[in-house]
Amino acid sequence: MNAAIIVPQPLAYSVNEACQVSSLGRTRLYQLIAEGRLEARKIGKRTIIPATSLRALIDGEG
Repeated sequence: MNAAIIVPQPLAYSVNEACQVSSLGRTRLYQLIAEGRLEARKIGKRTIIPATSLRALIDGEG
């Protein structure tokens, strides 16, 4: 019997994580946020980027 291994996908990325997974630099990410093309949320002192927003940008929808 083969058991499927389910790897949970992140709901959001830190700015550093978003840079790694998208191959974009910090400055460019912050530019995209300022332009309204990429969503960002502040939770406490942390800035997080919803995975759906990053995926939409990469897919050409943002």
